Amino acid sequence: MADEKDQNNQAEESPVSPETEFILLASTWSALGRQERKDKFQSLPRTDAEELFLNLNTHDQAELLQEFSTPLEKRSWVRLLAPDDVADLIQEVDSEHREDILGLLDPQTRREVTALLAYAEDNAGGLMSSRFARLRPDMTADEAISYLRLQSKTQVETIYYAYVLDSNQKLQGVVSFRELFSAQPQKLVKEIMQTEMIKIPVEMDQEQIGRIFSQQNLMALPVIDLDGKMKGIVTFDDVATAIQKEATEDIQKFGGVESLDAPYFKLTFQEMLRKRGGWLSVLFIGEMFTATALSYYSIEIERAVVLTFFLPLIIASGGNSGSQASTLIIRALALGEVRIKDWWRVVVKEVAMGLCLGLLLGALGLMRILAWPNNEAQYGPHYMKIGFTVFISVICVVCYGTVTGSMLPFILKKLKFDPASASAPFVATLVDVMGLVIYFSVAAIILKGTLL
Repeated sequence: MADEKDQNNQAEESPVSPETEFILLASTWSALGRQERKDKFQSLPRTDAEELFLNLNTHDQAELLQEFSTPLEKRSWVRLLAPDDVADLIQEVDSEHREDILGLLDPQTRREVTALLAYAEDNAGGLMSSRFARLRPDMTADEAISYLRLQSKTQVETIYYAYVLDSNQKLQGVVSFRELFSAQPQKLVKEIMQTEMIKIPVEMDQEQIGRIFSQQNLMALPVIDLDGKMKGIVTFDDVATAIQKEATEDIQKFGGVESLDAPYFKLTFQEMLRKRGGWLSVLFIGEMFTATALSYYSIEIERAVVLTFFLPLIIASGGNSGSQASTLIIRALALGEVRIKDWWRVVVKEVAMGLCLGLLLGALGLMRILAWPNNEAQYGPHYMKIGFTVFISVICVVCYGTVTGSMLPFILKKLKFDPASASAPFVATLVDVMGLVIYFSVAAIILKGTLL
């Protein structure tokens, strides 16, 4: 027993290997506090710390950088980053600190970063890297290989393809390494290069770029300006990060929350309250119209209290169908499957879909009333008419919900707003009020002369 206890104590006291410490820190980074992050990061060997720093997201890099006290410390870490990554880092920090970070860079990198910052963050210009492998068309294959070897050591972050530029920096073609290495040593680059290629303008949106990458088996895309001059490359991993960020913002908007600018645990309570409270206040005000509609039909409710039994059913049917439609159309717009000019085709399809779904749900509601035990005692002698009131109302409300939910993203996109703002709670709020109007209007027609 004593030997076993000594062995346990030794196991508890044995130091953690540097490799294990690095893996643990990388996997638990998001759960650590700022000071704890700094302390553990500084305890790592320099090579491990560099690897961790380069693999952190931009927000965490910026946060960690602010923890260093001296410009010398900050400079040693900022200069590890490629120009496009530095540009992302600068866009992440407060405006008063941006010039300080630019001042940490060498003159060449500062010029490259400044040029990248001139472009919108979510466009090709803001995503691209200005360091790429370039060749001249009159080089031989041997000269090109030697030149690429030199560039890989000093100027280029990643090499997927070599781009052929003329003296005016206009893109002439692209060469794959397979073609280059298999060519005769004295063959000219212009004889090897492919002139048919996909080029993207600097102002192209990241969603469009993402679609191109998903449709084409490419690792990088060249970015050109209006004059055809090549400005940089966008790699698939840059786009993947940007698309993930945008998808996160869209998902947050689907839930009726203003997009968060930082991880969940990094937002202060006040920031979270502001981002969630704003949308909830808007939705709450919208739901006030539901109370107005109910008060308008107060006489009908007094005469036929039984109608209130099915209010949640009617409202939920319209809200759910509208939320379904809006989610489908928002995603279809994001993927380019549907365009604004297709709105009429969507209306036709959603009206048909709404009628079919309404018939299905309405039939379930009718069966619920007709097949319920002691239905006459519970719903009164006119339970048949009440059942058909619910049946017709559900059809109309579901059809209205699908059309409203599908058209709202089109309207927002046409008005230059984010279609993702047509979130499920927002659509449900819009449909609730009209659902009440439809329900009591149908009831007034069917139950006239009996309950009403």
